[in-house]
Amino acid sequence: MMTKRKILITCALPYANGPIHLGHMLEHIEADIYARFQKMYGHDCIFICADDTHGTPIMIGAQKAGLTPEDYIAKWHQDHTQDFKNFNINFDHYGSTHSLENKNLCELFYARMKEAGHIHKKPVDQLYCENDKMFLPDRFVKGGCPKCASPDQYGDSCDVCGATYEPTELKNPGCSICGTKPVLKTGQNIFFKLNHFKSYLQEWVPKHTSSDISKKAMEWFDEDLRDLDISRGAPYFGFEIPGEDQKYFYVWVDAPMGYISTTEQFLKKQNRNRDEYWAPDSKAEIYHFVGKDIVRFHTVFWPAFLKSAGFKSPDKVHVHGHVMVNGEKMSKSKGTFISASIYTKHLNPEYLRYYYATKLNATVDDLDLNFNDFTNRINSDLVGKIVNLASRGAQMLNKQFQSQASICDADGIKLLENLKLASSKIAEYYDQREYVKATTLIRELAESTNKYFDEKAPWKTAAVNPEETQKVLTTTINAFRILTIFLKPIMPKLASNVSQLFNEAEYQWADAAKLIENQKINDYIHLASRIDPVNIQAMIDEQKKIFEASAPVVQKPAIKTATPSEIEFADFEKIDLRIGHIIEAEEIKEADKLLRLKVDIGNGVTKQIIAGIKTAYSAEKILGRKVLICANLKPRKMKFGISEGMVLAAGDGGSDLFILSADEGAKTGSKVK
Repeated sequence: MMTKRKILITCALPYANGPIHLGHMLEHIEADIYARFQKMYGHDCIFICADDTHGTPIMIGAQKAGLTPEDYIAKWHQDHTQDFKNFNINFDHYGSTHSLENKNLCELFYARMKEAGHIHKKPVDQLYCENDKMFLPDRFVKGGCPKCASPDQYGDSCDVCGATYEPTELKNPGCSICGTKPVLKTGQNIFFKLNHFKSYLQEWVPKHTSSDISKKAMEWFDEDLRDLDISRGAPYFGFEIPGEDQKYFYVWVDAPMGYISTTEQFLKKQNRNRDEYWAPDSKAEIYHFVGKDIVRFHTVFWPAFLKSAGFKSPDKVHVHGHVMVNGEKMSKSKGTFISASIYTKHLNPEYLRYYYATKLNATVDDLDLNFNDFTNRINSDLVGKIVNLASRGAQMLNKQFQSQASICDADGIKLLENLKLASSKIAEYYDQREYVKATTLIRELAESTNKYFDEKAPWKTAAVNPEETQKVLTTTINAFRILTIFLKPIMPKLASNVSQLFNEAEYQWADAAKLIENQKINDYIHLASRIDPVNIQAMIDEQKKIFEASAPVVQKPAIKTATPSEIEFADFEKIDLRIGHIIEAEEIKEADKLLRLKVDIGNGVTKQIIAGIKTAYSAEKILGRKVLICANLKPRKMKFGISEGMVLAAGDGGSDLFILSADEGAKTGSKVK
């Protein structure tokens, strides 16, 4: 007999200052499929999430919108919940970190941290923008990396070399809001002694993350862990720290508390207690689904907080990659940074659920939403191979046999037994988050059913052997029904419509073992339509138009940097500029901006160049290009290898980056003069 598990599933909390887009939706679809499967299988499963509502960006966004922060986050909460509903994301409760339960939790955690000696104060030099009259959080200041000098880096970490640092260490810092150079102000801040938990975390991380994540994370313990600043000064939208004057909890303190407070809000309705899940001795399973960009918060800071306050830590932190579109990073200017609400105006949300499932596995690899592949998989596999079985089988039963199913023929019984035997394997794939394997097996089972149908050719036999034809059609609709049950975690709306076709209650996993025989079915209703590429283009065009309409006419003031001084021609001659031919290109998956290039510079000489251009160019797009490079740049040891040169490009960075290429006829290795 199956042991019933008690499971709590969470997603990272969407920030309440913008719409949900298809990148966000990847995580919520992945977690929703997992939760729906566990519930179908008979486990006690709760799926919760909430809006992350505090911090400086919320405060600034509210000011720009002419709203109070409370009204601002309420507006986004309404939008977010509608988007999730449209995509059939079935949260048991969707809350907010701006709640009394969350405030009480923050104060409880802080009191326990303080009592155990994990809190201390120290003076801190902080960057302050005199133009905007505010202290600048990490992500509100940009400048040159203090380790590798790469420009346009945020105030906490460098996307090029992977270094972490304090905002005050940036070279030529500037306010991300207005570009003004900030000044230093000193104040007393409150810190959490993270290094107290170094040994605990070194043991915890490998047990609670996948091998690829833990391998990366263990590098963080090569040196002592820095104290974490858990306070922010006024003005700030958040919870005030008890006993302190105008000090607020940093958003990354109260945000993860939302996992517990949202659980508490849900359980209160049933007169239950959060200790069922979050007490240190709880036997419940807790799973966090998060993106790879916030791994450190969930595998270092959060488990340390939980340990310090005497709460249970998650059993596993499941990490996924980013969503690319047609092989490139999502772009607002290209219309591929697509919001959930725009998508649902043009396409069926369950089609995206299915497509993501055909690509999702238990790794942190990025997922490419390729619109041609998307169209083909929906039209050929889902509609053509799976749903078409219902269209072929049920409609013939309706029209020629008064909607009456009979029994399955001998070959059909063998086919259906094979489908039933796949149930445990598909269930295992769902439980292991190997959705790509589950959908592949489901597609293969559909192909075998279509082969059976074509070989039996009921459209030919109906007149001469109606009894055997009816059996074939009965087998076909039973096979489709079983496949639908297997697909229900991915496509719940489709499954609901199919259960109505067969006069059944909402499907549970065990229902795949049953057969529909000697009973009437309802009239066939249209279940799925093929995608018209015109709809995809209309979606892209509408999203692009929205971006263009909202883009500011006047560019944001650039961060002020010193004007380069004049050089002598002899200085210029020291720079060896050449035509290089890119003969190899690969993505560095651990870095958001980096490609590793092998460049031929003539005379049999090649150089490895690590270039920060991934946000603008995919490896496939740049391979084979002839580009301008600086060939005599001193080799630099970076986190991901030695870089022996520089590819020249123009632009402000990010997707606004353009590689300088040579005119046709320029030869590899030619010097630029």
